[in-house]
Amino acid sequence: MKLKKSKYMPLTLAIVLLACAVGASCILLHNTPAQPGKTLQSAQTASVDNTLFSEKVTPRHGAYLQHEGEMMAVWVPFMSLSVENEGTKEAFEKKFDEIVKTSKEHNMNTLIVHVRPYGDALYPSEYYPWSHILTGTQGKDPGYDPLEYMIDAAHAAGLEFHAWINPLRIKVSQTPQKLSEDNPHNLWKNDDDKTNDDWTLSWAGDIYLNPASAGARGYIIDSIEEIIRNYAVDGIHFDDYFYPTSDAEYDKTSYQAYRESLDQNATPLTLTAWRTANISSLIAGVYNRIHALTDEVVFGVSPQGNIENDLGMGADVYDWGSIQGYVDYLCPQIYVSFDHALLPYDQTAQQWRALTTNPNVKLYIGLAVYKAGSDADEGTWESANDILKQQIEYGRNLGADGFMLYAYDYLVNDQTKEEIENVMKII
Repeated sequence: MKLKKSKYMPLTLAIVLLACAVGASCILLHNTPAQPGKTLQSAQTASVDNTLFSEKVTPRHGAYLQHEGEMMAVWVPFMSLSVENEGTKEAFEKKFDEIVKTSKEHNMNTLIVHVRPYGDALYPSEYYPWSHILTGTQGKDPGYDPLEYMIDAAHAAGLEFHAWINPLRIKVSQTPQKLSEDNPHNLWKNDDDKTNDDWTLSWAGDIYLNPASAGARGYIIDSIEEIIRNYAVDGIHFDDYFYPTSDAEYDKTSYQAYRESLDQNATPLTLTAWRTANISSLIAGVYNRIHALTDEVVFGVSPQGNIENDLGMGADVYDWGSIQGYVDYLCPQIYVSFDHALLPYDQTAQQWRALTTNPNVKLYIGLAVYKAGSDADEGTWESANDILKQQIEYGRNLGADGFMLYAYDYLVNDQTKEEIENVMKII
């Protein structure tokens, strides 16, 4: 892997945060509801990446087109793809062929596939090292291109392929056990360039890219362009990992630098508002870069189902669902039963339907297949064997555009067998 510098200079964070602080229109304010179809303005984001210099890409889909109608997707997490024990091309392809076969048998039309779980890649990249799930060692070339194979196999079966990316996570809970020498975190910490030292943050033994850094955001955005230019993906998909903690110590140096950058008469954003601006800057930058390149690739985010939790970790789902220029779809992870004591499924789904007001933003609902038939949520999943079926039907009646199932391994599982059989009756 050859480390790449960000190719396009993002708008500086300080300028627009200052504008927000002195009263300009800002993504952080919800005093008045956004109007359907409202477009993101330059002053409404902390940093909209400069996409005007990105040339349109030639579509690589050939005859394959995105499906029409209801999204019926399944998440394929990195654990389901791992061949770190076998470490061979044949083992990986056999495993993915089975994923495609099983997904088709369950009437799925889209795969949401992990291609960057930990600041790594399941494809040759100039930005990230090879993933450890392929060989057991991060940075070791497996000798083949897993992403190319997966896309071809999915499309041959009539399935959409959305590349699932964890944008900020580099190492969490000792996974991976060892980062490669060419992992961006190690390269930036060990080079002579002091300007990139704050592009990653360490917290409680974990490591993340720093969304407050314009350089880090630009790096993420450029790496997504790499995927779109080289692969016929149908979508780019972020999940719910944004700020990992609300603790002010996590990024106090970056926050202090922001405060010191302001004019002495300006009122600084609160820590929470500043973090939200950073994340929205990243999301808007990704959206703008993708659509500067092609309109054949959609960009979506799958936040937590709990809206208050989302807001606390910097995910401004209200703006993302109402203002043009952030996402093409939202897929909240409503991983609860109808009888959940604090967050009942129906009430939560209604909240998400209400906030997704932009007609150009689709609403999919993420469903917890892994909880079906279990004693999760104080046993509320044991009250019936058709809860997932009811949830899909409820989403349809609510006007949702489809659903995503978490996760692939639970499509064929003794625990979920009856629930899945009932789901199959309506899809």
